Amino acid sequence: MPKDIAGIICAGGEEEELRTLVSKRNIASLPIGGRYRMVDFLLSNMVNSNISSIGILARKNCRSILDHVGAGKEWDLDRKNGGLFVLPPAEHNETINNPVGMLDELKNAQSFIEKRRQSYVLLCNADVLYNNIYDDMYNQHIETGADITIMYDVSPFKNKPSVMEVDRFVLHMDDNSRITDIQYTTSEKAPVCQSMGCIIMPKQLLLHFLESEYSFNKHNTFVDTIKKNLNELKVYGYKHEGYSARITNVSNYFSTSMDMLKPEVLQDLFYTGNNVYTKTKDESPALYGDDAVVENSMIASGCLIEGTVENSIVFRGVHIAKGVKIKDSVIMQNSVINENAVLDKVILDKNVTVSANSNLVGTATYPVVIPKGGIV
Repeated sequence: MPKDIAGIICAGGEEEELRTLVSKRNIASLPIGGRYRMVDFLLSNMVNSNISSIGILARKNCRSILDHVGAGKEWDLDRKNGGLFVLPPAEHNETINNPVGMLDELKNAQSFIEKRRQSYVLLCNADVLYNNIYDDMYNQHIETGADITIMYDVSPFKNKPSVMEVDRFVLHMDDNSRITDIQYTTSEKAPVCQSMGCIIMPKQLLLHFLESEYSFNKHNTFVDTIKKNLNELKVYGYKHEGYSARITNVSNYFSTSMDMLKPEVLQDLFYTGNNVYTKTKDESPALYGDDAVVENSMIASGCLIEGTVENSIVFRGVHIAKGVKIKDSVIMQNSVINENAVLDKVILDKNVTVSANSNLVGTATYPVVIPKGGIV
């Protein structure tokens, strides 16, 4: 029986720290893991939790997310009742030109929220990667009589080279997991409970927040709105068990990609019994030349590998020519690396061409990034 929850995914906008990786797409449609997009994990989490009415709030760059999710067929969301909705911003809404965060995005989608027949909403930010069904979180929300339940993980996030590099909302809780304070911090190095941008709350309470904030022309962030109501509302934390990573800059996008090559992370993200679905593309298996060498790497379908690939992720349709040496790198769809090129700690966006004998070397903290369609 379907749960009494509607899902809402905030796709994100143009994050400066992600540079060219999101210049023509939002974070939800950012490619990751060889054949997936960030939104695939959240959509799959919701579908695996039997949530069948889902809206994606696309603040900017809607085309990429629309092309990827379509009508939601791959997630069994192409249905007459409920299903998948991509919600572009309302052009007449003044908040779209200067959005503060999730609250402004939700205001733009207020009519969608009002029309949901479900009593609860599950709100998720697209910049956090994890595999988890929401059954236990929902059950805890009901059993505790909570008004709001926020998913958290214990920091530091497992993919972060430095705890200073990711801005976080830190939750302070009592012994019963009731949240007593929320702080915004980047400097605390001891393990703390960080919000994962995943919230369950009644639909009517969310609509009340939207009406009360905007009736006084306020533009607080959603977390600020929750924080100032901590004394009046029952707000609880729910601990996520397992791998999670927040993608806010190029460095942690790169380190998350490298994490996915570790057996324990691969197991947690893809082999727990909770399937991760994505857009289907009918392509032939990868083809390996006689001199190809591949070690500890993800190679997607449709690739032609004639060189050496070590500890790297290679997306669909990539051609790696003879004599090429690739190490600790992410090569996105339909890129071509010509003869004898060397790539070390490099991120190539889609449709990049690397000339013969090129030498591109970055670091784990500052990988070389070549934008979509680039020629080097």
